[in-house]
Amino acid sequence: MWNPVYYYREKEHRSLYLKQEVLIYGATPAGITAAITLKKQGIDVRIAECSRFIGGMTTSGLGATDLGAEEALGGLAKQFYEEIAAHYQVEKCVRFEPHVAEAIFKKWLAEFKIDVQTEQFIESVVKEHQAIHQITMTDGTTYEAKQFIDASYEGDLLAHAKVSYIVGREASTVYKEIYNGVQFGTQHHKFESYIDPYQEEGNPNSGLLYGIANEQVTELNGAGDKRIQAYNFRICLSKNNKVPIPKPNGYDRSHYELLLRYLQAGHWDAMKLHTTLMNGKTDLNNHGAFSTDFIGMNYAFPDGSYALREEIFQLHVTYVAGLLYFLATDEEVPETVQQEVNQWGLAADEFIETNHWPRQLYIREARRMIADYCMTEHHALQRIHCEQPIAVASFHMDSHHCRRVVLNGRVVNEGDIQIPVKPFAIDLRALLPKQEECTNLVVPVCISASHIAYGSIRMEPVFMMLGQVAGTIAAQAMQAQKSVQQLPYEEIKQQLVQQGHIIEWDGAIVDDPIRRMEETFGGK
Repeated sequence: MWNPVYYYREKEHRSLYLKQEVLIYGATPAGITAAITLKKQGIDVRIAECSRFIGGMTTSGLGATDLGAEEALGGLAKQFYEEIAAHYQVEKCVRFEPHVAEAIFKKWLAEFKIDVQTEQFIESVVKEHQAIHQITMTDGTTYEAKQFIDASYEGDLLAHAKVSYIVGREASTVYKEIYNGVQFGTQHHKFESYIDPYQEEGNPNSGLLYGIANEQVTELNGAGDKRIQAYNFRICLSKNNKVPIPKPNGYDRSHYELLLRYLQAGHWDAMKLHTTLMNGKTDLNNHGAFSTDFIGMNYAFPDGSYALREEIFQLHVTYVAGLLYFLATDEEVPETVQQEVNQWGLAADEFIETNHWPRQLYIREARRMIADYCMTEHHALQRIHCEQPIAVASFHMDSHHCRRVVLNGRVVNEGDIQIPVKPFAIDLRALLPKQEECTNLVVPVCISASHIAYGSIRMEPVFMMLGQVAGTIAAQAMQAQKSVQQLPYEEIKQQLVQQGHIIEWDGAIVDDPIRRMEETFGGK
């Protein structure tokens, strides 16, 4: 049985009660920087992480950093990339091997003596007077704290705490946006030829090929829905120290018939996005009309039970690994394609515990908090400027496809959008729940943002910076004995500046967002 990694498994029950001043849910980069920020101020902090590993996507294959403007980096995020560069003995480096990133995060956690409890899935939350008092996990562990930070990709703590959130795409009318909601007519990652969608070509009665939604398209561009952009795994491949591409459990050749037709039409997209990392490795991401994105197969993930998430997780493992196996071995795949694919294998010195497969599913978007303040495309496009800036985002507004359907007898992808942006500030209030819902929670990952604005904000370096902000807020709330919503902005700003944090973009810096998007296109 090859499938080497899982999202959730039931653990032996334990009766463990852990008390700390601040509990962080999620050992993502945001969770780690939040913890270090708190520890530096002498505050007792612990991290509870749902997986067996630390570092989120930064240590799980996303080595080709979606950086945006380099000058926007500050604080611990800047330090992280400086330590990456020092490891490779170069001046700058944002293209790194997963195990190097993991080693840096583990060193940080050890240096500050931060305890990380793994395989922790929230069962329930107890609140008193709109403040979280304690959370209990499915294995029986209970955590009591005065302040909490939800640094998870899923937003599980905020959801269990009854904080408002949204899953999916708002209609463009909600915030008077242009790029939100349903998006047909994309210029990127589309089918470049007319590809028949039916099992028997030309015969609609024969049924659709696997992966094509059996639905009638009725809505116009800009309509809202519950769909979310596709997930995948970021695969670390190597030509040198490698292991063969495996055949996953549940492999089904018919799942790639659409890809085969696209290849036979003369299009070779699926593995073109090899972003070179150090030491001859690559970060393989989605590229083109049919690639590693498992389009339309993740809708139930954000609000799903842990058992359902595990099922969806394994479907993604099987799909992505099966895609590589199909390209490498199927006799109908063009020989030139097979020759290219078979130069590569999984990196033999990465992800040893999971048979060289990445541990973290790329959850590009799950829940997004609904706060009193929401980041929208108007912020990203400089139409609105934040009154309480605390960090800078600069990657282009980016959504992967959300579904694959039939239009006029041919297969079409829907949802991809890429809009260049100048560096823009993120507002403090987008990290804070409504006061009437929760007074001692900060949310640095699933922040209050529209679907399309989140497409720029959702990058790992930004999460590192927002984690540092969250740690600063939690520390001040502890010291002032106030709700997170009552803290004076100027005091938070002052502390962030002292920490070397970049809170606003320096307009004197020359930045070309179109060039940046072209250079990084597809690397999201």
